[in-house]
Amino acid sequence: MKTLRDMQMERDTRNIPIDKVGVKDIHYPIVVMDKKKDRQHTVARINMYVDLPHHFKGTHMSRFIEILNQYRGEITMRNMGSILQEMKDRLEADCAHLEMEFPYFIEKQAPVSGARSLMEYRCRLSGTLDDRKDFVLGVEVPMTSLCPCSKEISLRGAHNQRSAVRVEIRSQVFIWIEDLISWVEECGSAPVYSLLKREDEKAVTEQAYDNPMFVEDVVRAVTEKLKGIHGIRWFRVECENFESIHNHSAYALVEHSAAETGD
Repeated sequence: MKTLRDMQMERDTRNIPIDKVGVKDIHYPIVVMDKKKDRQHTVARINMYVDLPHHFKGTHMSRFIEILNQYRGEITMRNMGSILQEMKDRLEADCAHLEMEFPYFIEKQAPVSGARSLMEYRCRLSGTLDDRKDFVLGVEVPMTSLCPCSKEISLRGAHNQRSAVRVEIRSQVFIWIEDLISWVEECGSAPVYSLLKREDEKAVTEQAYDNPMFVEDVVRAVTEKLKGIHGIRWFRVECENFESIHNHSAYALVEHSAAETGD
C-alpha cells in the first residue's frame, strides 16, 4: 500500500506556536483513591492538550485516545505524571496538560436518625508537565448558608440558601478527597445531605439558624482552615450563594499562597 501522507507533520509557515491543542470532553472510566474502600470507580470528563511548535501544521489527535486506552482501568491520581510524560513523548511536545472532572460519592450519616445515604461531590484533577510537574486537586462542596442580616432584622425566621464552595489546592503531601471535603463542609452554616428524616431536618435547620454566615464569612472560614493544614502551599476558595430572595447570586473569592506569608 502506498504510504499515506501525514498532513499534521507538514510545515506551517505562519510562525505561530499554539499553547494548547488536543481533545476535550472525553467520557472515560477512571479509578479514584477512596479513604475507606481503597478504590472508587467513576466516569470522568477528560481534556488532554499539548503545546504545538510553530513549524508543525497540526498534532495527532488519535494519539491522545491511544494513550487513554493504554492506561485503561489504571487512570488514577498516582499515575497522572506517567500519563503526562507519555503525552509529551508520543506527541513530541514540550508541555502536556490533563484535566479530569468526575463525580465522587461519600456515604454520609444524618445527624439525628443516623440514616445513611450516598452524597455526590463534583471533583477535579488537573496536571501539567513541562520542565516540572504541577498538580491541582479541586472539589465543589454544597452547603447551607443563612443570612446574618436577615436573622438580625426579621421578627420571624431568616432567609437561607444553597451555597456552592469550590476549592482548588496545590499540596506537597497527599490529601484525601474526603478530608478536603470535610474541612470545607465545616465552614458553612450547615451541611447538605441527600437523605434527612424529620428529626434531622429540624436539627439541620436549627444548626443553620444558630450559625449565620455571609458569603464573605464562608471563604474566610475556609481560608483559616486550609492555612492550618500541613503541606498545602496554594489554594483558591470560591463561594457562590444562590440567593433565595434576590434575583442574583452572592459571590466571594480568596486566593492564597504559602509563600505570601512564609507559611
